[in-house]
Amino acid sequence: MTLVNAAVDNFARRVADFVQERGLLPNFGYRVRTLHGLAHDIVRERPGLVGLSDDFQIVDERLADEIRQEVAEAWLRGHPYDLDAYLTADLDERRADWVRRDRWPQLVSEVALAFIRMAKDLGLTPDDIRARLDELQMPLFLAEMGCDIYADYQRALAYRGAVDFDDLIRLALQALRLDADYLERLRYHWPYILEDEAQDSSAAQEAILWLLAGEDGNWVRVGDPNQAIYETFTTASPKFLLAFLERPGVARRELPNSGRSTASIMHLANFLIDWTQTPPPGRGSARRPADALHRADAARRPAAQPAGRL
Repeated sequence: MTLVNAAVDNFARRVADFVQERGLLPNFGYRVRTLHGLAHDIVRERPGLVGLSDDFQIVDERLADEIRQEVAEAWLRGHPYDLDAYLTADLDERRADWVRRDRWPQLVSEVALAFIRMAKDLGLTPDDIRARLDELQMPLFLAEMGCDIYADYQRALAYRGAVDFDDLIRLALQALRLDADYLERLRYHWPYILEDEAQDSSAAQEAILWLLAGEDGNWVRVGDPNQAIYETFTTASPKFLLAFLERPGVARRELPNSGRSTASIMHLANFLIDWTQTPPPGRGSARRPADALHRADAARRPAAQPAGRL
């Protein structure tokens, strides 16, 4: 399993060449998938298990964005002044009207997107969130807004008999938890799992792969926490890979080669990451990063250099 469709094509081609060189049939006995592709395989085989019809549809990101934008604008029409508390006190009424008209729709849609993605990654439905909000002793206005838009967004999808990409992941996890026999059959079908870019795993991805692998399964995770960038705009986080590495019995290996960067670039990147996480020295002993890098590089030269980190 890998992160994006382009990587799927690359992996599929390289694995096919690899097995064909050994006299085996290419594209047979294995699958290469993104998380969404894997989730689709799981849900499509048993849609009724998670309350979907056999002919359920999947909305692409463009249509999902349009639906969410429409729902956000409908919420704003019903709550035209509810966000005024977030405007600066010295804003004149003409400027405030411009913000309500031209800025709120896009901003509310973006907040709703982050809210809905996180909720689905945690396996929470609108009803789950509503129940938790009702238990609180304090108002959480933005959470209330997110829950309302989430509920309306899901109703719009249900009206179309459709799910979005995040629903696929949530429902795949639900299917694996609901039917132990189905899970066992998938484990038998996929006895080995290789996860690429594991530093960009999410809570739902982690849970799906744990179930498929099982406690004694064959699960290889390849990643580098220093390359984690998707957490800035998705529900991914390197904390899942880091916690996995601390589990008893997990074997850790460094990859000796890098196919995209030279050793000098890797040394520089790793040094800068370490440097940014080191407390600054006292004022009288401050050192320039470049000087420290030269010393670190000189110290490395006598020994063989690994080109990257696991």
